[in-house]
Amino acid sequence: MKKLLMSAAAALLMFSCQNDNNTTELTNQDAAPVNASAHRGCASHEVLEAQMKADPTLAARMAQIEKFTNETIQSGRLVNGVMEIPVVFNVLYRTTAENISLAQLQSQIDVLNKDFSATNSDYNTANNPYSSVRSGNTNIRFVLDQVIRKSTTKTSWGTNDAMKKTASGGIAPTSPTTKLNFWVCTIGGGILGYAQFPGGSSATDGVVCDSKYTGLSGSANAPFNLGRTATHEVGHWMNLRHIWGDATCGSDLVSDTPTHNAANGGVPAVGHRSTCSGTPLEMYMNYMDYTDDRGMYMFSIGQKTRMNAIFATGGSRASFR
Repeated sequence: MKKLLMSAAAALLMFSCQNDNNTTELTNQDAAPVNASAHRGCASHEVLEAQMKADPTLAARMAQIEKFTNETIQSGRLVNGVMEIPVVFNVLYRTTAENISLAQLQSQIDVLNKDFSATNSDYNTANNPYSSVRSGNTNIRFVLDQVIRKSTTKTSWGTNDAMKKTASGGIAPTSPTTKLNFWVCTIGGGILGYAQFPGGSSATDGVVCDSKYTGLSGSANAPFNLGRTATHEVGHWMNLRHIWGDATCGSDLVSDTPTHNAANGGVPAVGHRSTCSGTPLEMYMNYMDYTDDRGMYMFSIGQKTRMNAIFATGGSRASFR
């Protein structure tokens, strides 16, 4: 088990290490193309690094969020009751298949509610070595608030937030300080989705998922066809890191998750161990790994506490209360 990084300095160290033209094709220049059928592509960490390079003050804001999060966890000053998060879907489509149905969008809301309340059908999967630290109900609920649709000629949008800007042919966020904006579009580059961590600009706040990996029906494609891409990305939006800490044997800033040497793909066998010190059993069934949708089914108690902390009074997303 890892020790929780408690200081803003440690958080800063981790962060530092690592035109209305609808005919322009935007792609991710920094990420090498990958085969999405074999590998879960999440660009949240890379997008964060790019935002920090563009905004020198972001690291300090995120360090303050980290300090507040740890103080809140220590003091127990967390949100009481159920946090209800209104979700605005911003659908950008070129083809009929990309213009996914209301039913498919609602199925994504349903998946989020099951995964965040621990009522998902695979929550009690047998032989889970980490059943004792499963989060249970996070007391966070999602409600479909609005669907905004826009036709485009773009074949892909990349990860530079173009889909969030009207000047780039995208859709600007709706009330981002009180609503979770969820862009559905073709991202390209093998990227399934990405999210903005707390502390970034409200003008680009929210999550992005490729239409092929959103919800349970229509265009959703195996092995990422169970809506868990959104669960993973919303986890980032609520301040969760990748479970391997985006570094070999890195830290995800959570005390009850084991050290992973790297991301896991597919569905690892029960008993899969890390090559890091102590060779701990890896928590590959955690939503913040890169496991296939059918292989991930839990948050940890520490992750639940970390997510709830951002909604506490004074927290980075307290405006959602």
